Amino acid sequence: MWRVLPCPTTLVRPLTPVRGVEFFQGTLSDQSEISDARIFDTTLRDGEQSPRTSFDYDDKREIAALLDEMGTHVIEAGFPANSDAEFEAVQDIAANTDATVCGLARVVDSDVEAALDAGVGLVHVFASTSDVQIEDSMHSTREEVLERSVEAVERVRDAGADVMFSPMDATRTDREYLVKVVEAVDDAGVDWINIPDTCGVATPRRFADLVATVREHTDAGIDVHTHDDFGMASANALSGFEAGATQAQVSVNGIGERAGNAAYEEVVMALEGAYGVDTGIDTTYIRELADLVAEKSDIPIPANKPVVGANAFSHESGIHAAGIIENPATFETGVMDPSDVGGERELVLGKHTGTHSVRERLHEAGYAPSDDQVVAVTKRLKEYAAEHGRVTASDLERFAAEADVPTDRETAEVDA
Repeated sequence: MWRVLPCPTTLVRPLTPVRGVEFFQGTLSDQSEISDARIFDTTLRDGEQSPRTSFDYDDKREIAALLDEMGTHVIEAGFPANSDAEFEAVQDIAANTDATVCGLARVVDSDVEAALDAGVGLVHVFASTSDVQIEDSMHSTREEVLERSVEAVERVRDAGADVMFSPMDATRTDREYLVKVVEAVDDAGVDWINIPDTCGVATPRRFADLVATVREHTDAGIDVHTHDDFGMASANALSGFEAGATQAQVSVNGIGERAGNAAYEEVVMALEGAYGVDTGIDTTYIRELADLVAEKSDIPIPANKPVVGANAFSHESGIHAAGIIENPATFETGVMDPSDVGGERELVLGKHTGTHSVRERLHEAGYAPSDDQVVAVTKRLKEYAAEHGRVTASDLERFAAEADVPTDRETAEVDA
């Protein structure tokens, strides 16, 4: 049966395809580009750097616990040197989490020591490598950055922890200098090279080329970190995987500095659905995770947000709703069902609703309409929706009464 949502504006039920049509043609005919993909979540670090966002100790523990339960590979819990409270939160998460816990550190001795003291399994050290940041942010030189980067990597290695190095602003860095830095930290024994698109200027093809270049100069694992200034963060992360990266840094709902990061839910579900990769993550918690982070960050989820937005699996248009009633794969991806992410499909009543959807809803509500009555109710519904926007279950019942649509019970009594 259809059921009314807590806010009675739509009617909802799960739909099962009438028949399983195999349609893996076109761009879905080959899903072989990516074989291995790990997820590094930075919601608690870069995500928290969203303007006007702050997670308290309990928020961090709650989000980390859910990420851990889902099977997220790495959780960047924070920047231990930032404050005593931050150090304690990172330390607590590291001690109570099965996932690898990461702490961020500049190429500064005190930062590295704080991360090591917090007990993280992975220390993420970073230094700017673009000339504009070296000169006007770090107030340093290329030679000093190279030396400090190598020293930081060696300090972490000597302490027995895994180490990731990020040449910050890599996508705006001179290519020859970037290669020099990568080779130097590789010689120092780095475990992971992160390639960050710090200012969100990369495009998928150019980013893939950069990842391929870095791969040629290191034996370390390749990780990518992409920002969404031009709306390409998730696409760039996936392009990084296609070019040979095996791990991407993401944040839930895409929150983060400025326009944010590659979104956890988008990257994971694209890997699972569009690329056919088993990430090992329990995706059925994604809706719950998105809601939790939206609540704690005070950043609402846009209705049209991929995967977790209110409209991600909603249909109003008559043509689309008719197809969905027949088989959801007609006007959805066919490789991602709302149940895969803990969500629901919604067939919405509105000005674009067609007769197929209205007939289905009337039947589900216990009515036995004729074709003419379906047309009459549809016309009334469209007029009402054009003026008022929202159509509820009560509105549908009123329209049915106005059109003298009999209920199933009334029809059965007449037949008897």
